Amino acid sequence: MLSAQQVQQLIRKGVPQADDLDLRIDEVSEQHSLARVPFNSRLIRPGGTLSGPTLMALGDAAMYALVLARLGPAEMAVTSNLNINFLSRPQPVDLMAKATLLRMTRRQAVCEVGLYSAGRPDELVAHVTGTYALPQ
Repeated sequence: MLSAQQVQQLIRKGVPQADDLDLRIDEVSEQHSLARVPFNSRLIRPGGTLSGPTLMALGDAAMYALVLARLGPAEMAVTSNLNINFLSRPQPVDLMAKATLLRMTRRQAVCEVGLYSAGRPDELVAHVTGTYALPQ
């Protein structure tokens, strides 16, 4: 299993946009990952809240981190489905994502992610479910 640091390096190398967001992988385990995007005013949309694409990117990255941690450098694992429900307005602090592996087979990994403002893990701002197609 890869460490959080190794996973972060793989993601930043393979997906340069991760650098733009300053994506950070804080933790990985067999069943969970914890990722964050530090607050940055450039990520705010009209209306003063974090943009939807920022939330979607973090949710997807948290799932990818979990898959990479388990499989190693399987960079060709790709998102085959992502569904997001925006629940409430994120606070102007770091955006956090906790991904949980629901099921993994030889062909796919199914995950769910809770997104929340730092310091408020019980107040979800978005809920993501997704599937990763795994390389054969």
